[in-house]
Amino acid sequence: GYADLSCYGRRDYRTPVLDGLAAGGLLMTQGYANSAVCSPTRVALITGRYHQRLRVGLPEPIRSAELDPAGLSGERPTLPSLLKQAGYRTALVGKWHMGWPPEYSPLKCGYDSFFGIVPGAVDYISHRGPHRGDKFPNMLFEGDNPVDKPGYLTELLAERAVSDIRENGNGKPFLLSLHFT
Repeated sequence: GYADLSCYGRRDYRTPVLDGLAAGGLLMTQGYANSAVCSPTRVALITGRYHQRLRVGLPEPIRSAELDPAGLSGERPTLPSLLKQAGYRTALVGKWHMGWPPEYSPLKCGYDSFFGIVPGAVDYISHRGPHRGDKFPNMLFEGDNPVDKPGYLTELLAERAVSDIRENGNGKPFLLSLHFT
């Protein structure tokens, strides 16, 4: 959490590397959680709008492509789409849970790349969800395509995030959205 960094006042221990990043960036000191549950909160964060103004922000949980056909489309500006227009490279690693590809893909909402899961939850080893009747047996995606990649989900996401940071650590502006489950 934000209060775990010494740049935000933590005194029990020091976080010099993250403090250095914060010194050269932007410290956010106020926030607002738009909802008590995950999908509506992410809808609000990525769009800057109250979740109830968009169809995707209403159902919780978003169960499957067949049962909940709503999703966040690329019709409205999003944080990653605006940053992309400003010259940023954008990547989402982790949980999307704002609709099912290809109609409601993170790639249509401003992300240059996506590696993660589409639904709200999956098994950490098999990457399969509890959803019945889905057209996607595997819930781990690379872009808009399901992939079969062995490994523990949290480790796969962390490894990909590190890889994306290394790949984009060339001084060009970069947004990485990392959403662990």
